Amino acid sequence: MVYSTVAGSFVTFDRPQQADLDRCVHCGLCLNACPTYRELGVEMDSPRGRIYQMVQVAAGAPISPSYIEHIGLCLACRACETACPSGVQYGRLVEAARAEIENRTQRGPLGRALRRFVFEKLLQSPAWMTTAGTAAYLYQASLQTIVRGSGLWKLLGRLGRLEQLSPPAEPPFFFDKMGKTFPAEGERRYRVAFLAGCIANVSFARLNEATVRVLQKNGCEVVVPAGQGCCGALHMHAGIRTEARKLARRNIDAVLADSFDAVITNAAGCGSTLKEYRELLEHDPEYAEKARQFSALMKDVNEFLASIELNREMRPLEMTVTYQDSCHLAHGQKVRVPPRRLLAAVPGLEFREMPLSDLCCGSAGIYNVVENEMAMAVLERKMQHINSTGAAVIATANPGCMLQLDAGARLYGHNQRVMHVVEILDEAYRRGTT
Repeated sequence: MVYSTVAGSFVTFDRPQQADLDRCVHCGLCLNACPTYRELGVEMDSPRGRIYQMVQVAAGAPISPSYIEHIGLCLACRACETACPSGVQYGRLVEAARAEIENRTQRGPLGRALRRFVFEKLLQSPAWMTTAGTAAYLYQASLQTIVRGSGLWKLLGRLGRLEQLSPPAEPPFFFDKMGKTFPAEGERRYRVAFLAGCIANVSFARLNEATVRVLQKNGCEVVVPAGQGCCGALHMHAGIRTEARKLARRNIDAVLADSFDAVITNAAGCGSTLKEYRELLEHDPEYAEKARQFSALMKDVNEFLASIELNREMRPLEMTVTYQDSCHLAHGQKVRVPPRRLLAAVPGLEFREMPLSDLCCGSAGIYNVVENEMAMAVLERKMQHINSTGAAVIATANPGCMLQLDAGARLYGHNQRVMHVVEILDEAYRRGTT
């Protein structure tokens, strides 16, 4: 392995900190909460085992290929944080470990070029995203039905499994809503900023539109700040913290240039990172206070709607629904009750709780791409719990989970419909006005 020196005043903080490592008392209560340990039964692929390895590296052990493999196999679902009696901030630790790996090791030319394109160009450029989305739409409109319907994907091995997880393209894309303001329906009670994400502008444009409509129905004037961009969550998960900081500063500037009652996201994975900008920039003298202000305003859309007087003018939806806890909403943000409260507010809806609803579905950002075999094993286990409810609709609160669960419904389920909680509310509101 080749080591490199990375310039920058923050690199010294981009590694597991001793105070965080010392919190772990190695009790093992995290083991059963860990998806990879449940699948493999290997100590080094448990939170306790990974922390032990981090401690060894902090003490001077080399960053070996084995260490990189075990840290990379972690889904970073943070279920261990919920299980931990000692308050270990495992998500902070594993992201720091990945940052240290990124800073101290050298990838091959192809790996470097691919990561640079994805993380520095594709995710940050509306033009690149639009191009990729258009290409995906053309494929989906012409060949996807044949590939999936004929079973051809099974012959393609890993490539075929990845095709099952390919995100949809939903033109017209949401980029044209940037910089616009959408008035509240009726009396304006709140003024909120909506952060639309990056891939979501192409693959979940209809979800973003539904989110705006639901907020409008609840007395919100919704501003889509023009200067916003990718939140940096995928960069954080991959250890690319320098780029994540750049994106954080951009979003902070876009939001704090105006005045809002709340800043809203509909993506649980993004929301967790957005709320943690205060930690990402805690050592930045120019942005530390701004990051604290920004994080204090951040709300998941479920969290926000459940905290206000909800508009109850909905028509009944005759559907059976179960809810999948998105890991970064349940474990990262500690938001569990609000989505269920919103579903309970929809007349006619029958809610069925699933066993182990907060066990990871295997999506985990781009994990289902880079660790596809493990992701599909975790997904198959998750679908067994979902199928046991007999529900026709799987509700969740994160676009990445939606993609994973949609594949699971086709491959291991009963072709259940997968919906964001906000989409269910939107459907009820739209029926209520017809």
